[in-house]
Amino acid sequence: MTLSYPARCGPNLLSIIVPCLDEEEVIRETHQRLDTVLGEGSELDLELIYIDDGSRDSTLEILRDLQRDDSRVRVIALSRNFGQQVAITAGLQSAAGDVVAVMDADLQDPPEVILEMLECWRQGADIAYGLRVTRDGKTKFKRWIVHGFYRFLNSFTDSSIPPDAGEFRVMDRVVVDTLVAMPERDRFVRGMVAWAGFRQEAVAYQRPVRSAGETKYRLGKMLDLAVSGILSFSLTPLRLATFMGFLTSGLALSGIFYVLVVRFLTDAWVPGWAMLLITILFLGGLQMVIIGVIGEYIGRIYMEVKRRPLYLVKERLGFTSGRSMKGPEN
Repeated sequence: MTLSYPARCGPNLLSIIVPCLDEEEVIRETHQRLDTVLGEGSELDLELIYIDDGSRDSTLEILRDLQRDDSRVRVIALSRNFGQQVAITAGLQSAAGDVVAVMDADLQDPPEVILEMLECWRQGADIAYGLRVTRDGKTKFKRWIVHGFYRFLNSFTDSSIPPDAGEFRVMDRVVVDTLVAMPERDRFVRGMVAWAGFRQEAVAYQRPVRSAGETKYRLGKMLDLAVSGILSFSLTPLRLATFMGFLTSGLALSGIFYVLVVRFLTDAWVPGWAMLLITILFLGGLQMVIIGVIGEYIGRIYMEVKRRPLYLVKERLGFTSGRSMKGPEN
């Protein structure tokens, strides 16, 4: 059976979510580019939602100025740094648009690509995501790390996350409502979008260098994101721990059988104190790894059952009524 997707018209309102962390050097240029591409003279009704994720520079002051001068600007200032994934969630919970775009503040996600994504949405796609064909300014080692990150992640997770795709995407209202309704606190937005399904289409683009400032996603944060994605969307680490337990138990039984045969059917003792020491160290290390994997899952369960708010807001600017006034959910 072939499904047909009716073309959409509009949108009546486009919400653009831009999480910000210490982006004082680029945020004005980002706003200007968005205004040029999607703002005045466009047929789109627009709201720009900037989420200040605990910036320590003058980002929040600049956002206040932008909101004062532009009624389309909304500002959500979080009480501290909660991380990009939570900041995006705060924007999704406050967005009022019929269609919602998410992009980084550093202009590595070109606003012009949003127009191509909106065209995919108009043709029936529920989600149009940016596919990074090239990455200017990245070293070969960093490109290799990023390339391996997605392949490694997909080999462990139950949902297929598009390789070389970040959070840069356009989503229909029904997708946004689905993401907002998901209750977990350990957020991994691109994994949640992949899990949700719907009709998704890729829009290829060349990822340029940052206009200014420094990247916030260093190797450590990428590893944290990979661990979060694996543990949030897969039981594979626990299954591997179980498999390794059975494997080492089988090897141990084979060793016991060999020792008994040599002891009772021959006149020799089994030599090899060095092998015994290696075996003990190996099993001890394996047990610690397995305990660590289980501990990671238990830690996430502990964070979930505490039911703390996902984030705290110290300031909201530009919101008047309706969905945009929606606060953090438990």
